[in-house]
Amino acid sequence: MLKTQAKKAVSYFRESKEELEKVTWPTRQETIRYSILVVIVSVFMAFFFASLDWALNLGLEQLIRLTS
Repeated sequence: MLKTQAKKAVSYFRESKEELEKVTWPTRQETIRYSILVVIVSVFMAFFFASLDWALNLGLEQLIRLTS
């Protein structure tokens, strides 16, 4: 039983290595470009959700003020 598990583990790592050799890795320039894009989109989304939160909070405060 232990032999079978060891063979499976070796086979798994061998196949994983073969698959990783097939991967087309991005160039340094592409990696930098994609990283910058991720930072820009993240900052935009943070600004968007902060603005949405502020607007909804303002609306809720006005609604509470009208009902009290």
